[in-house]
Amino acid sequence: MYPGQALTSIAPKTTTQTLCLTQQTYKLCMAELFLFKTGTVGYRIRMNYVPKWLLATCLLATASSLAAMQQTPPKALESAVSPSLTAVPYSDYADLVVASPVIVDATVRSEVRLKPAEAPNVPQNAVRLYIEADVTALIRGTGAVPPRIGYTIDVPLDSRGRPPRYRKMRVLLFARGVANNQGQIQLVRSDAQRNWTASNEALTRRIVREVLAPDTPPTVTGIGNAFYTSGDLPGEGETQIFLTTADHRPISLNVQRRPDQPPRWSVALSEVVDQSAPPPPRDTLLWYRLACSLPATLPDAALHGSEADNAIVAEDYATIMSGLGSCGRAAGRTGA
Repeated sequence: MYPGQALTSIAPKTTTQTLCLTQQTYKLCMAELFLFKTGTVGYRIRMNYVPKWLLATCLLATASSLAAMQQTPPKALESAVSPSLTAVPYSDYADLVVASPVIVDATVRSEVRLKPAEAPNVPQNAVRLYIEADVTALIRGTGAVPPRIGYTIDVPLDSRGRPPRYRKMRVLLFARGVANNQGQIQLVRSDAQRNWTASNEALTRRIVREVLAPDTPPTVTGIGNAFYTSGDLPGEGETQIFLTTADHRPISLNVQRRPDQPPRWSVALSEVVDQSAPPPPRDTLLWYRLACSLPATLPDAALHGSEADNAIVAEDYATIMSGLGSCGRAAGRTGA
């Protein structure tokens, strides 16, 4: 190379990258060539002065690297993003949808940092922003909304004391209306502004449809009574657990026991029990009503049978809770 000419690799870029991904040998050889070409006194020399033994060494290393790469099946590249970060948490969005009479898909137009006198009760190391956003779509609401809406949000400051920037960001807003001010909304909680993604919007719309459906499951408020009835054969019996609901609609958990078979449980949303009905699938509104509302253990106040029967009821309740699995809310979150 001539003085002042840019230093380039003697191998094609794609080959160099591939070999570096499979082995470190080629990188080491390239480093040796670089050191030789630049010299020890600070000037660069022509490539035709590179000794043949050094080129031969790199060629041999390249050949062995290619052979190893051909013999080893290629591995799929691991995702750079943790699946737990990309998965949409159903229960978190269900909390938001249930609590939000107004849900809007919008794009932030402007943001203004409010002065402390205009923003009382702001958490420490946070500020309150007034945001105006252009409405893209109304996902849930009883009436129309104007094309531009305003709302406030408390956001944390970064290490430099600056709030995040939201201008031109597309967001999902979970809110309620403000009386006598159609152009303003109030977020239902501090994290009710969510980044828009196709999956977030799809999940939000699915939960809205479940909540507004005529046969939507009721909100569970607690456990009423639970009892066990033995059958005619040894090991046969049925556990029934009656739940309390916000609108007093019936809902019960039923566990069937058969000799030499594992207990089978189901949910009834009426007085009629369908023993063949499967448990509710995860990430559905009925699953959410149960998994995120029922206590971990059966309260003693719900038990009215003998000690032996109560033990069976408690065991069957544990089977139900195990089948439902974790609610999946974020740590520290207890509901909407």
